[in-house]
Amino acid sequence: MASAPHGDAPEERNAAAPAKRASAPITEAGIRAEFAHHDGTVARVNNGTFGCCPASVLAARARWQRLFLSEPDAFYFDSLQPGLARSRAAVAAAVGACDASEVSLVDNATTAAAIIMQHVAWSFAEGAFARGDVVLMLHYTYSSVKNSIHAYVVRAGATVVEVPLPFPGASPGAVVAEFRAALALAKAGGRSVRLAVIDHITSMPSVLLPVKELVAICREEGVDKVFVDGAHAIGQVPIDVRDIGTDFYTSNLHKWFFCPSAVAFLHIRKDDPIASQLHHPVVSSEYGNGLPMESAWIGVRDYSAQLVVPDAVDFMSRFEGGIEGISRRNHDKVIEMGTMLAEAWGTFLGSPPEMCGSMAMVGLPGCLGIESNGDAMRVRDMLRNEFKVEVPIFHNSRSVEEGQEMAKDAKGDQVTGYVRISHQVYNVREEYEALRDAVHKLVRDGFSCSKLRPSGKIAPFLAIGFCLLDILAFQLFASAAHESSSCRRVMVSLRKMKAFLHFHSCQQQRATNMLCRVGTALILRKEWMSRVEIPVWGKWTPMLFQNCDALSQKNSRCCGVSSITPLRRKRHRPSCPPYAS
Repeated sequence: MASAPHGDAPEERNAAAPAKRASAPITEAGIRAEFAHHDGTVARVNNGTFGCCPASVLAARARWQRLFLSEPDAFYFDSLQPGLARSRAAVAAAVGACDASEVSLVDNATTAAAIIMQHVAWSFAEGAFARGDVVLMLHYTYSSVKNSIHAYVVRAGATVVEVPLPFPGASPGAVVAEFRAALALAKAGGRSVRLAVIDHITSMPSVLLPVKELVAICREEGVDKVFVDGAHAIGQVPIDVRDIGTDFYTSNLHKWFFCPSAVAFLHIRKDDPIASQLHHPVVSSEYGNGLPMESAWIGVRDYSAQLVVPDAVDFMSRFEGGIEGISRRNHDKVIEMGTMLAEAWGTFLGSPPEMCGSMAMVGLPGCLGIESNGDAMRVRDMLRNEFKVEVPIFHNSRSVEEGQEMAKDAKGDQVTGYVRISHQVYNVREEYEALRDAVHKLVRDGFSCSKLRPSGKIAPFLAIGFCLLDILAFQLFASAAHESSSCRRVMVSLRKMKAFLHFHSCQQQRATNMLCRVGTALILRKEWMSRVEIPVWGKWTPMLFQNCDALSQKNSRCCGVSSITPLRRKRHRPSCPPYAS
């Protein structure tokens, strides 16, 4: 259990906000200087995943870190809580909260979701909710939030009902219709809907939802509580938590609000009795003092990301229109760039402009053959490693699962893959043109994801390779008492080889090369092979690794594994355990 140093932390009411610093309007050169730490060789059109932080805010963070390191006790007693109070006040002003007491600062939206799900799980465990009561969530709810629902709430006895969302080409009306239908299903048989989890902007695919209308429907239909996951929202769209009317609202400040990783906020109305019943999952000496204070001290850690929110606000104030002006220009630019890409590829935007914030989904040419999430990840890796373009890829499996007719590109191929592009103040047109040209090259070269998938011919050999590694590891473990140091190193190497083999099993050439190198290792290392009994070392083994040494030398660069060197013996040390991770 985390504990605070003895003594009382300064009261929040004694933390007066400093006078606002005057900031000169930022120029194009100033923007480039603020983000000069970005890798200039990469076309980074993916602000949505990790966000960005300008140099001036990073410098402010470094000052807080040095303040802590120079005198930790003075930092804790005199600086930490007043600084966090100023950050909460800045967030409250940005989202329309009544006051800072309604805002808690946490690491990320995932932590905020865990706080809510923990309370719902307790309600089931304590009998306030009946087994079978429903939690409603969207099909495209973020995976970490889905996992939190299952880890906390389903285990406690809840039933989960998912809302299917139409994609692509969704309209606000279509989303509302699907939500009403799912809510009716959730209430069937007299069940109570205890919690509705609604995304403000879904992550993948990225779609801006009519969240205020969906919350109003929940109120009409008697849903107990509504949790809006706005992880991507603040900085992309205006937020007024009182106008939205939800019970709980969270958003990350490190994605689109220019704060460093990792900081988010959770808003709970102060007039809601449930506010006093919510607790941070990390229990510290502040337990019972209210969620804002519990979140403000979860033990010794780096709080600097939470302390620089006012500095991020100052940075945004240097732009015309502040954060609202930034988000408006980002929206216009991402639609412009998305339209340019769609026209170049003969595809379309995944959602209408009114359902986009600063991110947009753009269909990829159907000839790329993206048929699974694995295909999407392989294309993303290829764009990053071969073309220096960073962009998420989405595989639209929903239409396939439901038997819907897939949208087609200009050549008549079904569009199953989409890129999710972002636009932030540091982005330039040339980055989107690099993405456009990279996809054009793939199409011209006749690329298809099928070329990256494992073929049926290699699958049996992959299975044999896994079996060999498992058997060899077991035998080494059994005989490790005689030469613990060497065997321990071999065991670690085998685990790494197996992980590498599994990761690259999707690529036939690399998988074949890896098997050859494993075979070479088994053959060359006779000093320990001679004392390992392998019952399946039969006639097929020499065939499997025939000429593997020559192949591995020829393809060692493709494999990315250094050449194999003989294993050096070391003196036996009885005190050393035979196996270490």
